[in-house]
Amino acid sequence: MSQPRRLHLGAFMRPIGIHTAWWRYPGGYPDANFSFSHLKRFAQRLEAAKFDAFFMADHLAVMNMPMAALKRSATVTSFDPMTLLPALAAVTERIGLVATASTTYNEPYHVARKFASLDHISNGRAGWNLVTSGNPDEALNFGRNAHLDHAIRYARAREFFDVVTGLWDSWADDAFIRDVEEGVYFDPDRLHVLDHAGEFLKVKGPLNIARPVQGWPVIVQAGASEAGRQIAAETAEVVFGSGSKLAAAQDFYADVKGRMPAAGRDPDHLKILPGAFIVLGETREEAEAKKSRLDALVPTDSGIANLSVRLGIDASGFDLDAPLPDIPETNASRSAQAQIVGYARKTGATVRELARRVGGYSGLTMVGTPAEVADLMQEWLEASACDGFNVMFPFVPEGLDDVVDTLVPELQRRELFRTEYEGTTLRDHLGLPRPANRFFPD
Repeated sequence: MSQPRRLHLGAFMRPIGIHTAWWRYPGGYPDANFSFSHLKRFAQRLEAAKFDAFFMADHLAVMNMPMAALKRSATVTSFDPMTLLPALAAVTERIGLVATASTTYNEPYHVARKFASLDHISNGRAGWNLVTSGNPDEALNFGRNAHLDHAIRYARAREFFDVVTGLWDSWADDAFIRDVEEGVYFDPDRLHVLDHAGEFLKVKGPLNIARPVQGWPVIVQAGASEAGRQIAAETAEVVFGSGSKLAAAQDFYADVKGRMPAAGRDPDHLKILPGAFIVLGETREEAEAKKSRLDALVPTDSGIANLSVRLGIDASGFDLDAPLPDIPETNASRSAQAQIVGYARKTGATVRELARRVGGYSGLTMVGTPAEVADLMQEWLEASACDGFNVMFPFVPEGLDDVVDTLVPELQRRELFRTEYEGTTLRDHLGLPRPANRFFPD
């Protein structure tokens, strides 16, 4: 008899809260984004709750919004993920450690080397969130006057993936013989020089780090555009989805997994985890009061600034009490823009209402008692809309502690979530195979 499906849970931890006002919530930690002691506590609490992974998003520029709104943002100072995660690896033992690294503003050798190092330091718990960068201001920090075109960013990302994974396969697993008597450290026949020369990238190799513990760190992807879905089907092992409605999530789930056989991949080797913003209370009324209190802390100018970023166009001149005007396609994240425009057209929401929605959090939101939220999670899992969730906490420490102390036990009671880790690596947690070395097959 087959085992019933169980949820996978990641924790979205950079920024600490996705809601604009998370740092203002009474009793919270306003400095949590930039406090190692707080981040260490969060990671250890999440590990005790048996979360699959601690996930750090990243961006390479201060957010492109007016100063009047930017001054309200807690994202302006955050640790570099690839500096923080090795430190967290030293104070945790099992939880996966996932970080974003842009394929647009990095070189493959840098990415391959850093994530291979993290995988060895953590004993096999690393994951790479492959992104193409959506903030156009990042270009200005890397010698460019404008963002690369959307199609070029994704074409470069696809080649970038091939180069990074090729570098991880530079060494056979048994290459380092360390024969003290003969004075031979490695077997030259178990070393491959990549010597890649492609449309966008030229990298000789080999990588100067042994093959990662997991073969490759787990490949994570978050794009929902047509190009994003295709690259996910070809490369990703985890997708952090953004759908807020069950039917749309089911369509996304079926679409991305349905593309995998044509790419020679098993759909079971991809886990789709929509982001879920979770607010809990002993009663639904208490949970809704917490959410209302949080939303009330979002100033209008911050909402408009966030709306501008998501749309890729300055919304400050829009009539706040009129419907959203026609929005041209921009070079920003197309899936983010389409989500907002689609919602606006469907509901007739005014610009003010959209700003309030985006300024807080506009994605999948679960508000209620632990049992009610567990019901929703179970419904999505059983309806083939997801394989789990990337949990977003409304504020810390209370919001995180609520999930760990009340929701996780409810999911465990229903046998929807593990009570112990069954393995030691992130691939073990996710039920993913260790990739074969393309140059040194078993």
